This record gives sequence, structure tokens and C-alpha cells, in this order.
Amino acid sequence: MTESSHSIFPADITFLMVPGLRDHMEDHWQTHFQKRFPTSVCVPPLEHDKLSRKARVEALERTLAGIEGKVILVAHSAGCITTAHWAQDGQRKIHGALLATPADVDMPMPAGYPTPEQLQTNGWSPVPATALPFPTLLAASRNDPLLSYERAEQLAKAWDARLVDLGNVGHLNPVAGFGPWPGLDALLQQLV
Repeated sequence: MTESSHSIFPADITFLMVPGLRDHMEDHWQTHFQKRFPTSVCVPPLEHDKLSRKARVEALERTLAGIEGKVILVAHSAGCITTAHWAQDGQRKIHGALLATPADVDMPMPAGYPTPEQLQTNGWSPVPATALPFPTLLAASRNDPLLSYERAEQLAKAWDARLVDLGNVGHLNPVAGFGPWPGLDALLQQLV
């Protein structure tokens, strides 16, 4: 860890990574951040019911129960949708959330992703459309294959989140060239 990454964030904040349906990926920006900031935590991958929204919300709740102090959620893809579902009933106070390139589980996804029927059966759809009870940044891509920018604008409004235009970064994952995400620290600093 570099001295600068250790000192830019207060020690009393835990960053909780909420991964998407593909869980942990070694060259993902969430993994790179966690290596640089070892007091961050990640919701562990599910052993069973991997497509269950309920199981993922429960895993998020269990992970939060083990953290003391301020928490900033750092979600990606379906992890953003997990966060939105959790916020409907979650009792834990959250300092803020960065929701990066949510997956639009209400629309058909590209080949290789769950079908709308699978997502609906497993409780993902419809996406909650109520304000989130904590400060939220929704970081959206202009060319995300899993979420149109127009839909990102709708979600930001529904969630009472500030929309951040990332430009053309695809789905902000290793396939789109991320690895490390150079703008991540600056966005998280806004939530701190």
C-alpha cells in the first residue's frame, strides 16, 4: 500500500465492496482497491443460491453486522441492485454509497447473462424506485452494454443519487479495461 492511499481516507471509515453476480474477479477495480486499502471489506461470494437476490441481500446484511463505525458501500453492476434492495429494509446507518455502472435487471441482458425470467424468478426485478436513505453517487457509462445512460438518469432520479458521467467506459470491468480505476479515489473522497 502506498502512503498516499493510506492517508487520503479517514481510518474510521470502512469501505464495503458489493460485487455483482460474477462475484470476485482478480483484476477488478474493487479487488485492486481492496488490496490498496486493507481495512476495506468485501461481501463474500455465495456458496449456494448464487442468483438469489434475497441471498445476496442477506449476505450484505451479515457483512454489515460485522463492521463497526462508518460504512461506505462501493457496489458494482448487480451489486448496485443488491444495495437498492437492501436499502428498502436495512436498518444499519450508511455514511454513503458509490453505485458504479448498475446492471439493468429489468431489461434483457446480452448473451451469457441471466435471462429476464431468471432474474424475475430470483427476485431481482423490478428494481426498487425509491430514494436511498444515504448520500449516493451513481457512476454511469455512456456505452455500458448492461445499462443505457438514459436508464442511469432514471435510476439516479428515483434513488435521489447524484449522477456522475464516466464517459465511454463500457461496464467498468476487466473486459472493458478496468483493472485499476483511476477516478475511484476521487469519487470516494466526495462521500467521505
